[in-house]
Amino acid sequence: MFRRKTLAWGAAALAVSLAAVCTGAPAQAAGDTRARPAGDVRAGSAGGPQAPVAVTGRSPSGRYIVTLEDAPVALYKGGVDGLAATAPSAGAKVDASSTAAHRYGDYLRRRQSEAAASVGATVRGRYTVAVNGFVADLTPLQAVRLSSRPGVLAVSPDARVKATDDSRSTDFLGLSGRQGVWSKLGGTAKSGRGVVVGVIDSGVWPESASFAAPPLGTAPPTAKDPYRPYREGGVIKMKKADGGTFTGVCQSGEKFTASACNTKLVGARYFNDGWLATTPPEERGDYLSARDSSGHGTHTASTAAGDADVPVSVQGHDFGKISGVAPGAALAVYKALWTQKGTTDAGGDASDIVAAIDQAVADGVDVINYSAGRVVESWLDEPIVQAFRAAAQAGVFVSAAAGNEGPSKSIIDNTAPWMTTVAASTLRPTEATVKLGDGRTFVGGSLTVRTAVGPKPLVLAGDVRSAGTTDEDARLCREGSLDPAKTAGKAVVCDRGITTRVSKSAEVARAGGVAMVLVNTTDQETDSDIHVVPTVHLNGPGAADVRAYAATPGATVTLQPGGSTGTPYPQIAPFSSRGPSAVNEGALIKPDIAAPGVGVLAAVAPPGNFGHDFDFMTGTSMAAPQIAGLAALYFGVHPKWSPMAVKSAMMTTAVDTRTASGGTGTDVYAQGSGEVDPAAMFDPGLVYDSSNRDWLAYEEGLGIRTGTGTAPVAPSDLNYPSLSVDRLLGSRTLTRTLTATRPGVYRAEVDRPGFRAEVKPSTLRFTRAGQTAAVTIRLTRTTAPSGIPVTGHLTWRGSGHVFVRSPIAVTPQMVEAPDRVEAGPGSEGSVSYSLTPGTEKLTLTAHAPVTGPAVRGEVDMATGGAQEYAITVPEGTKAGEVLATTDTPDSGVALYVLNTPADGRPWTIVAESAGSQHRQHVTLKGLEPGRYTVFVLAGDYHAGTTATPFTLQTDLVTAGSPTTGTFTVSPARPATTPLRPITVTGHWSGVTRTPATAYVEYPDGTGTLVGIDG
Repeated sequence: MFRRKTLAWGAAALAVSLAAVCTGAPAQAAGDTRARPAGDVRAGSAGGPQAPVAVTGRSPSGRYIVTLEDAPVALYKGGVDGLAATAPSAGAKVDASSTAAHRYGDYLRRRQSEAAASVGATVRGRYTVAVNGFVADLTPLQAVRLSSRPGVLAVSPDARVKATDDSRSTDFLGLSGRQGVWSKLGGTAKSGRGVVVGVIDSGVWPESASFAAPPLGTAPPTAKDPYRPYREGGVIKMKKADGGTFTGVCQSGEKFTASACNTKLVGARYFNDGWLATTPPEERGDYLSARDSSGHGTHTASTAAGDADVPVSVQGHDFGKISGVAPGAALAVYKALWTQKGTTDAGGDASDIVAAIDQAVADGVDVINYSAGRVVESWLDEPIVQAFRAAAQAGVFVSAAAGNEGPSKSIIDNTAPWMTTVAASTLRPTEATVKLGDGRTFVGGSLTVRTAVGPKPLVLAGDVRSAGTTDEDARLCREGSLDPAKTAGKAVVCDRGITTRVSKSAEVARAGGVAMVLVNTTDQETDSDIHVVPTVHLNGPGAADVRAYAATPGATVTLQPGGSTGTPYPQIAPFSSRGPSAVNEGALIKPDIAAPGVGVLAAVAPPGNFGHDFDFMTGTSMAAPQIAGLAALYFGVHPKWSPMAVKSAMMTTAVDTRTASGGTGTDVYAQGSGEVDPAAMFDPGLVYDSSNRDWLAYEEGLGIRTGTGTAPVAPSDLNYPSLSVDRLLGSRTLTRTLTATRPGVYRAEVDRPGFRAEVKPSTLRFTRAGQTAAVTIRLTRTTAPSGIPVTGHLTWRGSGHVFVRSPIAVTPQMVEAPDRVEAGPGSEGSVSYSLTPGTEKLTLTAHAPVTGPAVRGEVDMATGGAQEYAITVPEGTKAGEVLATTDTPDSGVALYVLNTPADGRPWTIVAESAGSQHRQHVTLKGLEPGRYTVFVLAGDYHAGTTATPFTLQTDLVTAGSPTTGTFTVSPARPATTPLRPITVTGHWSGVTRTPATAYVEYPDGTGTLVGIDG
């Protein structure tokens, strides 16, 4: 196990990234044969082409983000003495301005300063809310030292990752307009008509214009208006498009009466037994009713099925008209998420959420939107997940947010196959321009620059702070931090972080400022918020340039409407949670699909949103109701379809997202099947359907006891619209069943590099809708590298423009074997290990023990306890290791090996040793030819000394490397059965110099290193 890490040369400086922990196959290093333009390289004492060469001189510094292991404010759930938890409940937003968040943030900043001081670095910027980290200028050695420091999670480059905003998600999805989906469905009033969308969230603000509708009467509907809801006694009834009847209740409670419901809002219930039992009265900050206080539930409900063409004006700004995705559908609200006093965060207890699901199914909703979840992936047998299985089996389409923990891998929730897991994508950004007094211009996110503002004096917030305020608080424009006498009439530069973005503009306004330039201190997305004063949000070099200019005497600025950064869209938002799903053990690709989730404008509850009736929100919570609304549109057209058939239609007609550079997005663990395409989804051609029996067999296949007696199936054979195999040894045959939605002929095409694919039958002929056909897809590894996920698509091409496309993700393995085995000392001996083949034919090739040239070195406390060496990997190198042995057994060193190209590509730490040892080694495989850097760091010093002498050598398995003795492997050509382990024995003799490294090579290019006296 090691952390894969990236260091990058920038135009002027070096940057390093130490990314997440990786396991499994060794790192694939990328070399570069050109000399690096830094340091003085001198020959080592042993000479030779493979001898490590000591490097003197200081490597160039670069800007880094150092992430610490302590949870950031958004994730902190307690555990530090005296500091209350600050993490929001599931589905809510963090209250970064709370006292608890401020105190815990101070603790994080102290820890950050300690980490920076440990390597002599200066903190340039801090981040404590979404990430616990700091920004500093570091040398590669400082970065390496920080990465090995306890409590440091990662060291990452201050690299650009761009996220954008949207103007109208319904426009982008192609719902509006004469040729839009609504028009084809007969207009907005008929789009989703006869369908009920259930929203399990934080309640509803029933007075919102997005829910305006005629009052409920008591007369049953007529033939001309068959789906009109009506009251019958104490319940609300509505006949549905599927022939069933929805029966809801408008439950009275605090500031919510039964009259709050209407022909749009046909049900409103609340569930809080669990919450009341665990929350003391003095900590409750919510209405004890279905009324929303945070605005989260109102936003998701109005996004999914709010009224059409609702005019929006906020703080005098006209934002035109908005519509829900399914404006003709009815809404039923189930409040199970609650807000604590002093926050606007909403979260709920599992018992309340399960009760809400149960009631929604009993009431007869057609769709459930669930924009909530956990940081830790929910197991399939947890109550909420199982309740949703029951809902899906009852014909309810469940749309669920993937989570907001990206871009880290495998931190995703709501991943059950019966749920549709939704990622968040970006759309067209809304931007404005910052024009400095010296003529330079910078474009950033903005909603509030409608006319030119300025020229106005431009000041740094820290330069206009009030008496007694720290410079840091002023730079962040915290409440009460700015002096009105110094701020009045000026535009203020405020740093992003700690407090909410809108609260910063509110502080500028309080102090008499007339505009704000909000600047990122690290590479992050820019957001278009409804600010109190005209504001432009900048990122990257522009943010730094504006800060620098604002510090000069006489600085002025003009904020101008318009401008464009040219950001491609839709991209997967950086925060959107990524797969792969650990709970599904690689058998499913999650998320399933992407939808707009950045800068979505919808109705909100005024109490939690600065008094606004509408506002922009960002998150997968905003993406999920887009899919829920589309499902409602689908059920309006095909009311008898199963939820999984609708899901398949969306997934197989989706299109790829874009990358930040404008290319095609191919990361299936970020986008799933891609961006939903409403215009195409109504004619999928074929669908992959499944039901409760299939899901139970799937669970049994994962080792989950369902108690139903259902026979297990291989999880990868679930009849799902995507295909995934986590561990493919040699070949694997998958099964799927397709159901035709119309007559036609379909031919299979597989785009999968490194694999041979065989689909049987490869042509499907259907004479009517409803016919089914079973197919097999055999994937056989050819050239795909082992241990690295390979993605592609299976597409069924029909007539016209019908393409039924399913993403594929496979991690191939020909052999499962250890990367390295210790063979012990001696000139002769043997070592055995277990190997699992993935093919019937296997040839093992033995390579003689290598003893590379060695150099003598020393790490001295007086000079920093580190030494840097350059090594060269020649063409044809199969594998190798770097070894260091200290002169005394009670001393030890640690090793880091970095790829060091000189053409601007990232530096990568391809391996690091485990702690400090007397005999230390780092295993390397799959090396490309080129230059690498080895850092030797002092660990333990010999008693009474402050320096550790050592011998360093590189053993590279390649032609021309010096060898010692012989090495054989048995059996060399074993008779194998896939997945049946065999025992392999390596034998060496005549070894006269140690340490030495032998190698057993496998046909797929991988192998096992054998360390002799290692």
